[in-house]
Amino acid sequence: MVGISQRKAALIAGFSILIMAILAGFAYGFVLQDLIVPDNTTLTADNIRSSLMLFRLGIFSFLIILICDVLAAWALHVFLKQVNEHLSLLTAWFRLIYSAILGTALLNLVFVALLLNGANYLSIFEISQLNALVTFFLNGFHNIWSIGLVIFGCHLYVLGYLVLKSRYIPKILGFLLIIASLCYIINNSANLLLSNYEKYKLTVEVFIGLPMICSETGLGAWLLYGGGIGPED
Repeated sequence: MVGISQRKAALIAGFSILIMAILAGFAYGFVLQDLIVPDNTTLTADNIRSSLMLFRLGIFSFLIILICDVLAAWALHVFLKQVNEHLSLLTAWFRLIYSAILGTALLNLVFVALLLNGANYLSIFEISQLNALVTFFLNGFHNIWSIGLVIFGCHLYVLGYLVLKSRYIPKILGFLLIIASLCYIINNSANLLLSNYEKYKLTVEVFIGLPMICSETGLGAWLLYGGGIGPED
């Protein structure tokens, strides 16, 4: 799409961001949080084993999120490069790196699905061994994803700065994006660095979830309804 207009870039970015918000609510907020029971390896494995199709739908939703992330990275770069082309490119690279890390993390969920699909070759493992491997790969997913989310927080910080510097995007969205970026960076850095942080993570996310949700969905909604309409198009 050579010479794509600001309005088209805004629509692509807006749709991508809102689709990601919906699918993330399903894949993480509904599927994973419903099936995974903290500190209970056996019950977690049994839950996934009995709802394997739902678990696979969660993986597929994450795959769509990854594709939308790439689209959003490109479209936001096109939309914001008139503010500062170099920083706009930096935001795109941060998001693309995050997408690559998310893709790596997703492999762990694929391994979980393979372990619990009941294939004959898995009969060499005891149930307790399979359950332990499931927990290992689930922990791998969350920890690798946390690394990606720190990078994503950097993306949101630069994105928020560009929004504040622009003359055509509501500045409240810039402030929300910067607040959300700090929430992502601090929360996921703590998850990686503090061994007992998992006990408090859900409680912390209750308090920091609002700016994280409002910043991205707010930007997505504005891009759909107002982005690229006006003198800047």
